[in-house]
Amino acid sequence: MKNIGRRSFMAASASAAGLALAKPALSQGLREWRMVTAWPKGLPGVGTGAERLAERISAMSNGKLTVKVHAAGEIVPALQVFDAVSQGSVEMGHDASFYHLGKSKATAFFSAVPFGMSANETSAWIDHGGGQALWEELYEPFDLQPFAAGTTGTQMLGWFRHELSSIDDLQGLKMRMPGLGGAVLEKVGATVVLLPAGEIFPALQSGAIDAAEFIGPYNDIALGLHQVAKNYYSPGFQDSGTALECVVNKTQYNQLPKDLQHIVRVACQAGYVDMWGEYQNGSAAALQVMKNEHGVRLRRAPREVIEALGRATRDVLEEERANADPITVKIFDSWDASLTKQSEYTSFAEQAYLNARKLVQG
Repeated sequence: MKNIGRRSFMAASASAAGLALAKPALSQGLREWRMVTAWPKGLPGVGTGAERLAERISAMSNGKLTVKVHAAGEIVPALQVFDAVSQGSVEMGHDASFYHLGKSKATAFFSAVPFGMSANETSAWIDHGGGQALWEELYEPFDLQPFAAGTTGTQMLGWFRHELSSIDDLQGLKMRMPGLGGAVLEKVGATVVLLPAGEIFPALQSGAIDAAEFIGPYNDIALGLHQVAKNYYSPGFQDSGTALECVVNKTQYNQLPKDLQHIVRVACQAGYVDMWGEYQNGSAAALQVMKNEHGVRLRRAPREVIEALGRATRDVLEEERANADPITVKIFDSWDASLTKQSEYTSFAEQAYLNARKLVQG
């Protein structure tokens, strides 16, 4: 009995010593980060893309950096992602940079500019045309490290309660639209309202707004927008190839080992392509459901409307550049030069092919 007691005491002592010597997760090289987002939980595309980004980082790092995703409102409201990460309240965020024009008008160039770049062209500029360095320079004062971490591809002009037949129909129209697209709408006489995804349906249903755009068929059917408006217009002049951003608190990012920094960067790059594929596949299917099962009327905006929006876009961009600070001018000029260069190639190659395919398909 004495020997058994002694052995039990020694085992208990060893166990206690083990507990006392157990190292916290950080000292073992394990980190747990939180990612706040601007999206409702489980929202297809932007929401699921953010979740897969977190999973990708956790898997690629073999658990050395795990990321927990929080939907809009769980920690911060949808439109406060930028501030939460900048202040260090959380480590990461996922949203769209053009939600933050109040910080700098230059944020729009890293998401979408009216009649701007396609998803292909945006990726080329950010990754290979100097855009990433300029983005980091813009966000440096906010202690943020930005990455392109998804794209929706070309979006829709949106849902209208009444038919859009001329530019006069935009006079006084109350429409949900963020970014510089909203500034263009205001230029032609519309009233612009910025709402997060979860508030669009009730606003459109109640008549608080007359029209709304969010992204495209894949998200719009999930939000139920087809239930309260039947006129669905393209093209989305305001969102030609919208990029989504992952922002990381730069102080926290710089404290990561180099391998984890690289994993975050590469995971975001993969997230760009991954989300693009999800949207292309999901929107193609959702468009057919809307048309065939819900009686949605697919419409093209009249040429008069497109031309008026184009003129207004030129005016808005010229005004913004004329009143911009040096970093915004530098970003604008780099973006504009890249768009000019890429437009000729896109027109000669991709657009020509699409026109040829349409001709053959009939």
